[in-house]
Amino acid sequence: MNPQNIDISIVIPTYNRPERLEQCLESIARLDYPSNRFEVIVVDDGSRISLEPIAVKFEDCISINLIRQSNAGPASARNTGAAAAQGDYLIFTDDDCQPHPDWLKTLTQAIKDFPNTLIGGHTINALPNNLYSSASQLLIDYLYDYYNQQKEEATFFASNNFALPRKLYQQLEGFDTSFPLAAGEDREFCDRWLHQGLKMHYAQAMQIHHAHTLTLASFWRQHFNYGRGAFYFHQVRSQRQSQPIKVEPLTFYFRLLAYPFFKKQGWRSLNLSILFFLSQVANVAGFFREKRLLKSTTSQS
Repeated sequence: MNPQNIDISIVIPTYNRPERLEQCLESIARLDYPSNRFEVIVVDDGSRISLEPIAVKFEDCISINLIRQSNAGPASARNTGAAAAQGDYLIFTDDDCQPHPDWLKTLTQAIKDFPNTLIGGHTINALPNNLYSSASQLLIDYLYDYYNQQKEEATFFASNNFALPRKLYQQLEGFDTSFPLAAGEDREFCDRWLHQGLKMHYAQAMQIHHAHTLTLASFWRQHFNYGRGAFYFHQVRSQRQSQPIKVEPLTFYFRLLAYPFFKKQGWRSLNLSILFFLSQVANVAGFFREKRLLKSTTSQS
């Protein structure tokens, strides 16, 4: 399909998850939104197998553009997709996400109400029987409750469900590709957005389902990498603001550990709280690993 006057460009970075990508595209093909008003840009970040057979399946129902690049991480892949976009607005999601049918309708209403704003949506865990996936998503829910208490004065969105004007994205030069992992670059983008005096709005009705299967080992690795990304984020922010590195107060962590009980998770509350504690141990370990590496590199140069 070759749509004209495209409103929205959906950008999806992907790497070695063809089955998840196909499920994501199936949900996009079912969106309750005119198919000639949006496009889908899939950026293959150096997968080992061709994703062309999957993209071809959807050519008759949606406008899809598959771009392949050498493996450089999701931040680079998002920038590559955004550079090829034609829509006035960009909306980002991940290959393991499935948008709700009214995803783009909800976005267009939010755009009317809050133009020139970074708009973030709500993510729902699609694997409620996986305790580790549930804990990981509940942690994001806590961060959204903590940082976005006022919907019109939000300060953090995850990059699997946010949208913004393409021109403003270009002005900010996209995601910071110096981040070594898929961790922290969305937090840095939001901070840079706010630093420019721009606004953020939390559109809770703009929903996606996130199906990220985790085990104990991958849960630890995920949050270890989040800690590594957090170190880079705090480094960049402190340089931008010409201030020492600042981390969250102790009350942030006490409330975090109590959050599963507050959310009434029943018999799972204690187990989720334990996983929350484990996630913070992993986070701290990743943070100080990067700090040691930077100190070692600096002393050798």
